Formats: sequence, C-alpha cells, structure tokens
Amino acid sequence: MIEILHTSLAFIFAIALLIAVHEYGHYSMARRLGIKVEKFSIGFGPALFSWRSKDKEVQYIIAAIPLGGYVKMLGENPDEQGEGLQAELSEQDKARAFNNQPVWKRAAVAVAGPAYNFLFAIIAYMIIGWLGQAVLPTIVGQVSQASIAEQSGLRIADRIVSVDDQLVHSWQQMEEKLKQKVGTSTTLQVMRDESTIELNLELPVQDKDPLLIDVADQVLGFNPGLIVRIESVLEGSAAQSGGLQKGDIIQQINGWPVSNMSQLIEKIKAQPEHAASLTVQREYTLMQLQVTPAIDQNGQGRLGVKLASQAIHGTEMYRMNVWDGLTYGFTRTWEMTALTLNVFGKMVTSAISPDNLGGPIAIAQLAGKTAEMGLVYFIGFLALISVNLGVLNLLPIPILDGGLLLYLALEKITGKPLQPKVLEITQIMGLILIISLMVFAFYNDISRLFRG
Repeated sequence: MIEILHTSLAFIFAIALLIAVHEYGHYSMARRLGIKVEKFSIGFGPALFSWRSKDKEVQYIIAAIPLGGYVKMLGENPDEQGEGLQAELSEQDKARAFNNQPVWKRAAVAVAGPAYNFLFAIIAYMIIGWLGQAVLPTIVGQVSQASIAEQSGLRIADRIVSVDDQLVHSWQQMEEKLKQKVGTSTTLQVMRDESTIELNLELPVQDKDPLLIDVADQVLGFNPGLIVRIESVLEGSAAQSGGLQKGDIIQQINGWPVSNMSQLIEKIKAQPEHAASLTVQREYTLMQLQVTPAIDQNGQGRLGVKLASQAIHGTEMYRMNVWDGLTYGFTRTWEMTALTLNVFGKMVTSAISPDNLGGPIAIAQLAGKTAEMGLVYFIGFLALISVNLGVLNLLPIPILDGGLLLYLALEKITGKPLQPKVLEITQIMGLILIISLMVFAFYNDISRLFRG
C-alpha cells in the first residue's frame, strides 16, 4: 500500500510539474506578445484552487485531475471565431485576440510550450552532470568464446575509453553509441595495463532493431560481467518447489554461464515443464538444483522469481565540471530528442512493435522506481518525459501544438485562415486519434501487468 502511494505521489508530482512547464511556455509567450490570456489551468475537471492575476485578467486554476492542463486565450477556439462573437468584442479585445494575431505571433505561442519542455530537459541534464551519477563503468567483465569481441582482441578487464573517437564514461553511453554502428564497423579505444590500444570491430546487420537488443552482449559478445541475484521467490512457484531462495546467485543454467538477466529469462522461457539444472551460489556454498519452470498462458516457462543484477566491478561516481555539465545538458537533450523521434518513426513503420508503447501506468511505475533510487535518477526521469512531451506536442496532429503549426503553415501558403468548421472537424479527428493512442497505451500497460 505504501509503495502504491509513493508511486502515485511521484507520478502526480512529475506530470503536474512537466505540464506546468509546458503550459507556462504558452502562457508566458502569449502575455509577452500582448495576447489576452483568460485562464491558466494545471489539471482538468473541477477547480480545487483558483485566483486572479494582479491585473485581474487571468484566472489561475489548479484542477482535480492532474493529467493535463491548458492555457485559454481569447479567440483561440473555432467556436469563438464567428463574425457574431467577434462583433461583440471591444476594439481593444479584438486587437488582443489570438485569432487576430499575425502568423508569426501565433506560431511563437505554439512553439513556446514544447520549447520550455526542451529547456527544462537541458537544465535537468546539466544538474545531473554537476551533481554526479553512479554509472556502470566500461570495464569488460566477460567475453564470450568465438565472439566478435574475442576475435577482435578484446579482453576481460579492458576499459573502453571511446567509440569512434567519441569518449564514453558509462556502459549505457557506450551501448547507445554501439547501437548506431550496427551494420557498419567501429573502432574502440581501450585502456589495458595503463596503455591505450585500438580495436576494430564489424557489427553485422541484425534481424531485430538495434534499439531492442543489447548490442555489446548479443552482437559483439562482451558484457560487464553481471551477477544475477534472486530478490524474492513467489509462494507456490516453480522456484520455491525447486529449492531456490532469496539471495541466491544464479551462476549457470544447464552448464551455460549466466551473465545477464535477459539471457537467463530467455533460457527459462524456452523450456516450460522441462527440468533446468541451475548452479547457485548461496552465501559461500555452491549448490546444484533441478528446477522445472511452470508454463504460463503464452506457453513459456516461468520460475516465479524477482531478479536483480549487479555488475562485478560495481558502479563509479561520474561528476562533470561546470563547462562539461553545460555541454552535457544540450547534447543529452539532443540525443534523447533524436532517439524519441527515431522510436516514433519506427513504430509508425512497424520496424518496432507498437506493443512497446507505454501509458500512464508504465510512466507511474518508472516515476516511483526512479524516486526510490534517488534525486539524480528522478531528475533524469523528468528530463526524459519532458523531451517526450516536447516531441509529442510537435507532431502535426490537430489539437496538439504541431497541428496548430500545420494550420498556420497552410494559412501562410493560402493567405487566409482555415474556416472555423474545418478547424472544428479536424480537431475532433485529432482528439479521436489521441484518445485512441492513450487507450492503446493503457491496454499495453494492463497487458504487461498481467504478464508480470
């Protein structure tokens, strides 16, 4: 119960903050350009709190449902743009109405919301760089026999310094660089025994998209040497029947060394209702256990355990100086923006399954998990979601900021605004599309919960 409350509070705080940032972008730009703002709301539904600005013009609202927000500007909606309603406005209000502004002003207001999301991410990543992160070092812990890595000369205890002359400070950063090299070749600069050497590796094209695989381990054949530990065992599970206990370290399955969780999970999935031989370290004793995975609704094997992994070499604190932190804010935001666009594009073309789309439950779980891990991880989560909000809102879908920019582009080309009826119909279509995406993402979340 406490965990659910903690996750919910972290989720609400994150969503409310990022929506406030986005809407404040629209609000501040509109006010700066002299456009009349009538309401600025964080959340939807009944107002919990509301108050007026000093000039009594803007009503600020904190609403009951913190899953959205809006800035209401005079003349913004199609139903306010009819000739009759325009005639009722004073000359001063007509001059300040959103729909009467030049294209560049309306475009500036539309862009300001996503721009503030990107600005938030830049600042957040700067803070992360300055505070420092506990990162998995790029020290090789295991090299598979006959792998590309072994054939290229990579050895255990090598520290990878750069990928194609791009410095890497963490395993995650290195993996991101390697994903971009699949189907080509790359040069790794490696520190070995206080000397630096260069290794050339070929990364063959894969059946799966590189974003969905661990390139270092699954393509090249090296990893940081992860210890896979059992965090908990479900009552009545196959693991409990087979004698597995909390704290056990799984070293081998059917004679194969276990170097990461995904590898172990795949092998368990592949043999439902068939005994697996597990070599387990329990405190200082090695044990050989026979465990028969149960079969799930998908016909795959399940042990009924919660797993955790830990690198052999542990983690290192990596903290940046002032200049490097400034640079990191911009470069990391750009990298995450490019990655988000890449994922969206591949979902549209079905190169990546839309089943990977996460909804509010997935976001809430990630919010709770990162909040538990510490401030730096939670700030990183906020930065990532802020980038996603910025990118999503720039998509050319009616009711989103990108849809408004599309309207304005058409207006600039034709020399006249779209008819209110056209705006109304297309916005309804956009709303249906967004709701459909939300329902699909929510369905994915529920499916993941049932699959465990």
